[in-house]
Amino acid sequence: MRLAITLILLLFSGVASAAPRSIPALEAADAAAAAADYQRYCALCHGADREGHANDHAPSLRSQSLMQTGFPWLIREAISYGRPGTPMGGYLDEIGGPMNIEEIGRLMLWLREQAGSPERLRLGAEAVSGDVAAGAVVYADNCASCHGANGEGGTGTVLANPAMLATTPDPFLRYAIEHGRDGTPMVGFAGTLSATQMDDVTAYLRSRATSRPDAPAPVQPPSLAEAVINPQGAAPEFEFMNGHYLSAAELDRLLREKRRMVLLDTRVPSMWQIGHIEGAVPLPYYTDDAALLAALPRDGTWIITYCECPRAAADSVNRFLREQGFENTAVLWEGIGGWVALGYPTVTGRVEGRVSE
Repeated sequence: MRLAITLILLLFSGVASAAPRSIPALEAADAAAAAADYQRYCALCHGADREGHANDHAPSLRSQSLMQTGFPWLIREAISYGRPGTPMGGYLDEIGGPMNIEEIGRLMLWLREQAGSPERLRLGAEAVSGDVAAGAVVYADNCASCHGANGEGGTGTVLANPAMLATTPDPFLRYAIEHGRDGTPMVGFAGTLSATQMDDVTAYLRSRATSRPDAPAPVQPPSLAEAVINPQGAAPEFEFMNGHYLSAAELDRLLREKRRMVLLDTRVPSMWQIGHIEGAVPLPYYTDDAALLAALPRDGTWIITYCECPRAAADSVNRFLREQGFENTAVLWEGIGGWVALGYPTVTGRVEGRVSE
């Protein structure tokens, strides 16, 4: 195993020295593999050149200050376990993702190198004291225009995410408020807000953290060979909207009418584990092996894809299917986020008996 990867595994396991130590550069083969992984798994949302906001309010990954303050732990947590409550799924194979720990370590090192290999800043984890109510006012006046009135994100990162807050210490938040994120639109507020006001905003953000229930243990999802739901049902009849899309209301109707179809969840499979539309089978957006599609029917059965972007990942898979000769394909317009917001049901894990029985 190459030295750089070994070091990251030591960091993962917590046995690395508390004293600063140099992090060797990736070898050329590892760097190339990490760059390929980034384009396969990350570029769709974070941008081909790490510029951010290609889809889903995904943040820029160019910032040196992010790598200085978030490497390795916070970046590892985000890649490995995702951000529940956002479209960012977990990529660690232990929870259903496509990457093992070595590959995630390699990607982390590559991201750091792409940001200029900045030296780490050890900010500590001490709580920042501040006035939550006063912080809410400062946030509304200075932060909401980019991060959303409730921290839901916009041109800025989602800040009201419990998973992010649960793994992010106060000094990390405080540093970003004061110094900004170079390479991104996030400016530092050191010359605009007082130290007390920045403490208050940090306390306000911390107040948004809530506990979340333990995720269910991963289960083996159905295979593409099991993808057809309601195999004895009639073919779907629906009207397209905006080209090749169908609405959540139409999909709900087709499912209730038990129409024959294939429903593909194109998110990272760990998101399928958390919750999906009943009957859906995972086919992640980064799938590029045409041989995997051999199990899908080529008899004109409709194939409907969805994601949480609300459409970018599903559109990508839809194009891939069309390129491979599948003609009857459609994409859920609202995505699963819209599906849930509109009150339509989801299920967790594998449903025994499935819709196809």
